[in-house]
Parts: sequence; structure tokens; C-alpha cells
Amino acid sequence: MIHRLLRPLFVTSALLTLATTHAAPPGPPQGLLCELLRYPERAVITDAQPEFGWIVNDPQRGAIQSACQILVASSPAKLAEDTGDVWDSGKVATAQSINRTYGGEPLTPQTRYWWKVRTWNATGEVSAYSKPQAFETGTFAGADDAFPGQSQWVQNRAGSWVLEDRQRADYRDIEPVVFTQTQDRRTFADFGRAAFGTLRVTVEAPEPGEALVIYLGERKTEDQAVDKHPGASNIGYQRLELPLQEGRHTYLVELPRHVSHYPNSQVLPAHLPEVMPFRYVEIEASPQTRVTGLTQVALFHPFDADSAHFASSDTDLDAVWQLCAYTLEATPFLSLYLDGNRERMPYEADSYIQQLGHYSVDREYAVARYTLDFLLYNPSWPTEWQMHTVMMAWADYRYTGDTEFIEAHYAELRAKTLLALAREDGLISTRTGRVTDDFLRSIHAEGTDIRDIVDWPPGTGGKAASGSHQGTTVQGERDGYVFEDINTVVNAFHYHALRQMADLAEAVDRDEDAAFLRERAAQVKAAFNRLLLDPERGVYVDGLGTEHASLHANMFPLAFGLVPEKYVPSVAAHLKRRGMACSVYGAQYLLEALYNAGESAYALDLMTSDSRRSWLNMLRVGSTMTTEAWDEIYKPNLTWNHAWGSAPANILPRRTMGIQPLEPAFRRVRIQPQPDGLASLDLQTPTIRGPIRTRWQAKDGRYTLEVSIPANTTAEVWLPGDTVEDLTEGNTTLDAAEAVRIVGPANGYQIVEIPGGTYVFRGPRE
Repeated sequence: MIHRLLRPLFVTSALLTLATTHAAPPGPPQGLLCELLRYPERAVITDAQPEFGWIVNDPQRGAIQSACQILVASSPAKLAEDTGDVWDSGKVATAQSINRTYGGEPLTPQTRYWWKVRTWNATGEVSAYSKPQAFETGTFAGADDAFPGQSQWVQNRAGSWVLEDRQRADYRDIEPVVFTQTQDRRTFADFGRAAFGTLRVTVEAPEPGEALVIYLGERKTEDQAVDKHPGASNIGYQRLELPLQEGRHTYLVELPRHVSHYPNSQVLPAHLPEVMPFRYVEIEASPQTRVTGLTQVALFHPFDADSAHFASSDTDLDAVWQLCAYTLEATPFLSLYLDGNRERMPYEADSYIQQLGHYSVDREYAVARYTLDFLLYNPSWPTEWQMHTVMMAWADYRYTGDTEFIEAHYAELRAKTLLALAREDGLISTRTGRVTDDFLRSIHAEGTDIRDIVDWPPGTGGKAASGSHQGTTVQGERDGYVFEDINTVVNAFHYHALRQMADLAEAVDRDEDAAFLRERAAQVKAAFNRLLLDPERGVYVDGLGTEHASLHANMFPLAFGLVPEKYVPSVAAHLKRRGMACSVYGAQYLLEALYNAGESAYALDLMTSDSRRSWLNMLRVGSTMTTEAWDEIYKPNLTWNHAWGSAPANILPRRTMGIQPLEPAFRRVRIQPQPDGLASLDLQTPTIRGPIRTRWQAKDGRYTLEVSIPANTTAEVWLPGDTVEDLTEGNTTLDAAEAVRIVGPANGYQIVEIPGGTYVFRGPRE
């Protein structure tokens, strides 16, 4: 189902003029999706009426889709003959290229089908058909599901193990970038980056009974050896012994199966070899034994490395982006978002940050969708994490435009706003007797000790550390936050969840509930600012009953739009005084808050800092993925493969370049650059309609902004400038530029609206 409020894409006279000027027909559609899957032939579909999507392939300015035709066939031969014996939609006059619902006769379970599509442009010229895509149906009933929407491993018609409604990960062979051997037959290899995998080793043994001692690890020592003493950390390390046969043989190292004692931990199925995170290999062998080959057999979810691109004038920023982007490639190896190798468990806040980052570096939506489904019915314990579920659903809707999930799970999503915990003025609390058994059942958290978290991990409070998760500092990652019954951070999330839930209600025609939720959000905002804002200092306190004003009590209200305009400067100044006094998770919201306040230069300083609380520190200590905490001193049991630390992957496209959907599925998009401190920035980010490419350059008091927008999309571009007269597109003024509509000024920008195509804007830059 598509959002009912999407504005129809009218073929205006201006676009018709553009289309008439350029006679070339559109190219064959690309980027086909079935149920949000790029490779549905490697999965099974459990929706009896799947949705199809594609990228309209037309680079001309103003290009739109005016009609489409979908063919679904029972064989590739019939499809090659342009015969849709299962469904032929015929030519349908529509601009909708995303979430087109199958409309033929009922599909048969456990059957393979093939489909393709062609499109027409505004002047009636038709494209060739796309390349065909196969998809296979599974069982439609779902009677054995442990929770609604559960995705299970099944064998398809060919006998291959696949997942329901999501892609399976596959093993990838990676050769070492360093391979050394000493005279005493000690072997050392470096694969360049850590990955979740196992090892394939080729060995020549002179006689039976020999064995290799193999060390795998994420960290090495200075003398080119695997670090064998990880201490309290969960940095990847394993010692194994491999018995050898006589002669030359190749072995796949069998790792111990991962065992976790956490409630929602995920495991690999028995038919897949176990994996662990490692970059380095060290092998001890007898003098007569020769190790002749090493290969890392790494497990990766499908990932298109060409979906995103980033290069700037700051090499440190480039390194940070690469670190975060690779983390998002390497960590969904179980086809859902996990919190790292220690627990292998989804958490809502971790998954939300991973979701935004994954959207920013790859055109992949099914992993986030399934993680959301899982967490809706299998929640973790923190109060704020419950509300992250609503945030995940809102992001899913904005990036895909699909409302099926909202329709199916509306009541469960609404409960995650935690409305049931509200007192008379709308503010909520988990500490005033409202967390009842009925409430816990409503959010599927029976038996869970729901409690406020603010940030993680806590500090010592001046006492001895009570666990390996606890850092050595007094204030921890909470900046000394004082917990009260009415918690500022919790209520900031409540306000944000109410507003986003109202959007979701409106998307599925629940207008009365949408109005109620918006009224409640306004009530919460009024009470929040009346009771928790200190007007004399111009900052927020941690809660009702304390004067302590932590970083967290101020960054969340600013990130979520709660701060009255007159107090934005004082709240932003307070954040800058506190610095990065939060965890890698909190950094997401600190950066969001700073961009909301126009403090982009300071946000860039934080992303390129080389302090101990920085992404450059993660690289400096030797990690190739983002770490669970800034450093071991802040969380001794940290992992080196935790995607909740990957905030820059989404912040750079979403906030630095300002690319965000204005309408679901990027039907309309805003580009509002805030690249202060960068002389150049070349960035591409994927969308469900195709990639958006932007290039920024500032030189000699002028800037150039090149923007490429996919067809069938409209962009609202915010151009820095005091007046329209100072700005040009191509070699002409804005008012004379082809397909450029001037909207007006706002906050130091001049806003223009453009349809799909490539544009080059120029203007003065102080």
C-alpha cells in the first residue's frame, strides 16, 4: 500500500516542454525490488500479494513516469516472449514506481515466478522492458511463527536453505594483504579488515598426527602476533588446534558454536559454518609442516559497494566515513541488526542508528524491516528503547513509502509511545506505579524490568565498578545525569514518538487518532518546557526535582524540536561546553542537535576529533569497525564490531549535505547543505528511487553545488545565499534556468524546487 497523501505527479506544461525538447525514450527500468528484496530469487516470499518497485531510468531533466506495465510469468521463456500468463497489468497511467501491488490471479505457494516492467515518459515514449527478475513464494499462512512476521530458515524448491522475506548472507573469500613466515614455521597473516568469518588453510604435513595451533583475533601486538590477552574486553580472539592429515590438504576451520546467554540472542543455523570477528591469523607449526595458503571465509549480507560514495577535502573525515560504512557492510551477517559479537542480540536504539546508516550506504530495506518486526514483539529493557521502535517504523515508512507494516501492527506500535505511563499533564514516568502487568503485556515485555537508561554505560558514582560493562569514570557516559521520577530524556523521547506516531496514523487513514496524538504531543511539549526548562540559565535540567543540567538533558530536546527558538542559542552553547560527554550512541543525537542549531562547524570538529572520545581513536587503537564505546577505559567489556557507533554514516548525508525525504519513498526530497569547514564534498547516497549525487566546492569566495536527482522525484534545494540575484544555475540566473522554480528565502538560504536531472548551482560564500 502506498501513502494516501502522496501528491500526484502532475505533468505540468513546463515538464511537457522539457520532455518534448528531448526526444530520447526512457531506458529500461533498473533496480527491481520484490517485497523490498533486490535478490528475491535467493529468498521466499510469504506475502500472497507482493509489492514491486523499480528505478525509472531516465536522466533527462524533468523526467517522470506517466505509465507502466508489469508482466508476471510462469517461466522465463514466456516472459522473454512478453507474455504475462500469470499477470499482465496492461498499460496503467500512474507515476507510482514503488510499492506496486500484484494484481493477478492468486499466486501458488512454493512456486517460482518471473517478472519485468516497462515505463512511459510524459510524452508517451515507452522504454524497453527491464531485465527479468525471479521470485519464489513460500508458505502464506505463517501458522508456525513464534510472533507475527517471523522469518524462518526454509528449504526452497531446489533444496537450498533460504530465509523468508529477507536475504541470506553468503560467504566471501578474502585473501590476506600480508602473509609472512619465519624460519621456525610461524605464520602471520593480516586480511586488512576484520570480518565475521572462519579460516580456510592449506597445509603440507610430512606425517599424520601433526597439528596446527591457530590464533584468530581482531587485535595484534607490536611484534606482528595476534593479541592473546583481550582482558575483560570482547575484542575477537580464539585459539584452536587443527589436527592434520599426511600430505597436502585444505581445511575449513570449524569454530566453536557461538553461545550467548542473553534472551534475544541470534545464532547461525546448524547448516552454516560458525563465524567470529577477526582480522589477524597467527599459526604455530612443526618445522616440517608448511602452511601454503590462508583465506578468510567471511559471511556478508548482500551489499552494493557502488550505492554510496564519499570524498571530501578532509582526509580524517573520509577515514571516519569509511570506518562507519564498512561497519554497516560487515555487521548484518545474520540478516538483522545486532549489537556486536558478544550478545548477537538486537536492541532498539542500536538498530535505529544502524538502520539510518544502512539506508545511507546501501539500497537495502528488508533487514531494517525484519529487525523492527522482531523488536516489536521481542523488546529489550530500557524505557527509551521502546520508543525507538516507533522511530524505526517512521524511518521505514519515510524511506520505503510502504504502509503494510503500519496497518498490520498499528496497535503494537501505538503502545510503544508509552502513552499508558502518562500522568495528567502528559508527562510519563516508569517510577510512579504505572508499569503494571497489563502495561508490560501491551508492549510485549512480560517479565521485563523496564527502567530508564539515558545512556550507557553508567559511571562508578565514586564507588568500585560493579561489572565489566562499567567504565572507570565517576560520571560514566551519562555526564553525571540525575535520575528523577520525571525524567527529561524519557519525556523528550515520548514527545518525539507521539509526533511520529501521528504521522503513521495519518498514513493509514486513522485521522482521529492522528489528531489526538498531535494534541497530546503539544500538551507534552508545554508541560516539558514549563517544568524542565530553567529559563534563567537557558538550559534543561535532568528531571523534576534536580538542578543538574547534563549534556543529555539538553541534546535530546534540541534534537527532537522541543526547544523554544529563543533558547536554542543557550542550549547549543551548553552542549558545546560539555563536549562529547556521551557514548557513541549518544553521539547520534548530539550531532542531530548541533545541526538543528546551525552548529555544523562544531559538529564537523567532533566527527574529526582525535581525542580519546572520537572515531579516529577507534582507528588509532586498531579497529576496522566502529567500537561499542569510545575506548576500553569507558567500557572494559566492549566489542570492536558495534554498529551503534556508526552515526557519521547517516549524519554526513542526512545533515552535512542535508539529504532527507520530504515525502515517503523520496517522492520529494530536501537537500539543505551545512558543509561548514569543508572546501569540497562529493557524496552519493542511495534512495529507493535511485541514487542522489551531490558535489560541493567552496573556493575564492564562491561555492558550487552540483545536484543529480533521480527521475520521478522532486527536490527542494536550499542554496546558501542572501538573495536570489546572487545565484545561478548553469550559465544563467535562477529565474531563467530550465525546470528551476524559485520558492523563496528561509534562514539564510534561497529555496528552489527542481525535478529529476542534473543541475549546477553557484553563489557567493563568505
